[in-house]
Amino acid sequence: MAKAITIPVNAVQKKSSVGLGLVPLVALVVGSMIGGGVFSLPQNMAKAASPGAVIIGWLIAGVGMLALAFVYQGLSTRKPKLDAGPYSYARAGFGDFIGFNSAWGYWLSAWIGNVSYAVLIFGALSYFVPVFGSEGNTWQAIVGASICLWLVHALILMGIRQAALVNVVTTIAKLAPIFIFIVMALIAFNLPTFNFDIWGAGVPALGDVMTQVKSTMLVTLWVFIGIEGASVVSARAERRADIGRATILGFATALSVYLLISLLSFGVMTQPELAALPSSASMANVLEKAVGPWGSVLVRIGLVVSVAGAFLSWTLFAAEIPYRAAREGMMPDVFATENERGSPIGSLWITNILVQAFLIITLYSNSTYLALFYIASTAILVPYVFSGAYALKLAMTGESYGVGDGRSRDMFVGAIATVYGAWLVYAAGPNYLLMCALLYAPGILVYWWARSVRGEKAFNVMEVAIAAGIVIAAGIAGYWMWTGAISA
Repeated sequence: MAKAITIPVNAVQKKSSVGLGLVPLVALVVGSMIGGGVFSLPQNMAKAASPGAVIIGWLIAGVGMLALAFVYQGLSTRKPKLDAGPYSYARAGFGDFIGFNSAWGYWLSAWIGNVSYAVLIFGALSYFVPVFGSEGNTWQAIVGASICLWLVHALILMGIRQAALVNVVTTIAKLAPIFIFIVMALIAFNLPTFNFDIWGAGVPALGDVMTQVKSTMLVTLWVFIGIEGASVVSARAERRADIGRATILGFATALSVYLLISLLSFGVMTQPELAALPSSASMANVLEKAVGPWGSVLVRIGLVVSVAGAFLSWTLFAAEIPYRAAREGMMPDVFATENERGSPIGSLWITNILVQAFLIITLYSNSTYLALFYIASTAILVPYVFSGAYALKLAMTGESYGVGDGRSRDMFVGAIATVYGAWLVYAAGPNYLLMCALLYAPGILVYWWARSVRGEKAFNVMEVAIAAGIVIAAGIAGYWMWTGAISA
């Protein structure tokens, strides 16, 4: 039976007797980062860049995301009482309203993104069962996706630890076909093919090297989302130190996979050949070229398993963030209810009912859902900026630092992470950032409601100005979308 929980602001939840160890935490990070996008990397990278530019692009992305990984690693030990990842860091560093918006944007992005995962699973299965349709939004596919949604829901109701252990299995299962791809592509790798026009000089449409590098950054923009996974569930970790370790290990695993898949593909097929492949599951076409038809089947099965695992990870995150925020008075108390197994039942039910509703929307208007998905994908980048900025702020002020604690190093890392996070938001597109206000604006009422019920003041003067800015931006974005001046 669910029980309502009302906890004072800044109260810390008691840890469960059995928490998540290092392996489940690493699996959550890897499972959330490596989803469906990795299977499209060969075509996505090659469509606008040569092998040389791809290498530079990954180096830049690797440095930026490594800095962000170090930020989450450092904050997890330096601020052990902050146990809800990006939301906690935004709130501690920049106030309640900023913290709420970080939680609100993260939550929206997580569950709206889960709709795309559910649809993608059945779109991939259409290779074997055509009735599901290549877009995964036929009625048969939606019924199948709905069944999967509520099975995952039931699994999490059994307990976070049980769900995390299942996620370990799906993560290992998703990495197996990826590992086979890497081995087979390495065997089939042909250096002359890789070196063929390595800087794209023979394809004028690609532009100069820096133009190509910029295009790769727009791809790398999305594949690292989920790097914060261990910090999101840090309150459920068995050992605090494992949070940072899991973040770094997860990052290293994902970066290695992305690099190898991207670069080895250029040794199997040339840039023009890769660019001409269908975007969806282009990895399947590369492996088919290397080993024959069975390679394509293997990759497509791997895609289904991979996306299913990512769906489980992001369902956990989507339920956890508003649950933590509600326990601290930032969201309505209904999000803070839990069952006897410690699962965030209120948050989970609200989240998955919304996912179910949007699955039905894709059946009738897939374009409407996709527009929201693209906007929400940008919203999840904003909390990254606040995480880096909070780490920078701590290092600059010296808060929680002693002599010889690496303050200068952390200041440098925090600055890189902040600048890189801000660049990610910019690279996503100013139009999408403006349209994010349409999703953030309703949250103002939710925040006001949560604070009012507790008899607490909702806004200070600065927060009133921020809220007004969000509402104005939402109005402008809505009008421009209505007139067709901008579109998702």
